[in-house]
Amino acid sequence: MSYKQLVVCMVAACIFNSCGWALRSEPILIDHACTDITEIPEWAILRAKASLRIAYGHTSHGSQLTTGMTGLVAFANGGGKGLSLPRDAFAWNRNGAGGALALHDYAMDQDVGYYPQWVNNTRAYLNDPQNAHINVVMWSWCGQVSGKYSNDRLLSEYINPMNELEQQYPHVTFVYMTGHVDHGNDANNKAANQVIRDYCRANNKVLYDFAHIESHDPDGVYYPFPSDNCDYYASRTGALLGNWARQWQNRHTMNVDWYQCTSAHSEPLNANQKAYAAWWLFARLAGWSGTAGQAGVADLDGDGHVNLSDLALLGQNWLEGQP
Repeated sequence: MSYKQLVVCMVAACIFNSCGWALRSEPILIDHACTDITEIPEWAILRAKASLRIAYGHTSHGSQLTTGMTGLVAFANGGGKGLSLPRDAFAWNRNGAGGALALHDYAMDQDVGYYPQWVNNTRAYLNDPQNAHINVVMWSWCGQVSGKYSNDRLLSEYINPMNELEQQYPHVTFVYMTGHVDHGNDANNKAANQVIRDYCRANNKVLYDFAHIESHDPDGVYYPFPSDNCDYYASRTGALLGNWARQWQNRHTMNVDWYQCTSAHSEPLNANQKAYAAWWLFARLAGWSGTAGQAGVADLDGDGHVNLSDLALLGQNWLEGQP
């Protein structure tokens, strides 16, 4: 039996014996603690670019991730934050051309606040044979998460449809997101985002915690009453105290500690942080445990364990790259 045939048998045996390599025994939660871009190992960045094919649906607030990711390329090339990686390590484009990360930006019309459009658009996109290679789908909110909660539609118009999509497309990882912070509707916003967090934690989902990231500055200082533009207040009805992003930027050096980029409704630093967290997410999906210095033979399915299911996934990835 050839090596290739052996790998085929191992993969098939794992699948038919229900090893569940696509399932997770614990959640992946991306929040403000996942914004140190210097901790992500190079091998995890390379593996993300080699293995992930991402479709991202969003409107203006969600663009903070991708505009931040665009600015990160030159920032890293210039040695920002002391990074020393191959040139264009964080490059991305729609099809992964030139070894970049394959991320189809604005892949599906509107954002996740528009129900049932976002669900229908997801199905139409994934059912298109041209998109058969997509293995990650991300949707972000604009300002609707608070209203979904207050009108008791968060489960029926977001969480339940996401779960249905996961069942319908088991080869795709669906990334849940919290909505951006909303000081004008603070109580409903926080309650809605906490429902999403609790659900993802309890059900081993993948969560990109948009609101948690923009409630903390890069030093980890928490702002309990922030606005999406990074203003922060003394309380729900209290005085404006400042803007954490501008204050942090003013205390640090541009192109060394942070970089200019477009950041819809907000400050460049907010999009910086969103980009760092996005790459942390991609590295985790590619098999990194989130621990600095982890070896390259790793937890490929993201279940928190290195075992036979990871070997099966490694074999599958190897086979897909063979003639």
